[in-house]
Amino acid sequence: MNYITTTNLRTQSSRLVESLKRGKKISLVHRSQIVGEILPLKTKIKIFDLKTFHKFINSSKKANNLSAQEREHIYKKHLEEKYGKDLS
Repeated sequence: MNYITTTNLRTQSSRLVESLKRGKKISLVHRSQIVGEILPLKTKIKIFDLKTFHKFINSSKKANNLSAQEREHIYKKHLEEKYGKDLS
């Protein structure tokens, strides 16, 4: 399918979607004139990664088990690294 007319958009939408999924571009025709192109998206949808999810869960559990003093120490260390020691 290289082209589709505006009147066929309703009836052939499933064919249009299948062509886009295959990576083809389709010309849109209106009253015997090409008025545009329909292009597939170039970005791929990220697939769920179980290992990354487990790393995130484990790091968040570790962060929740810290005491207030430990969190304050980590935060101060982060600020010193980012802004320097002369931070009041």
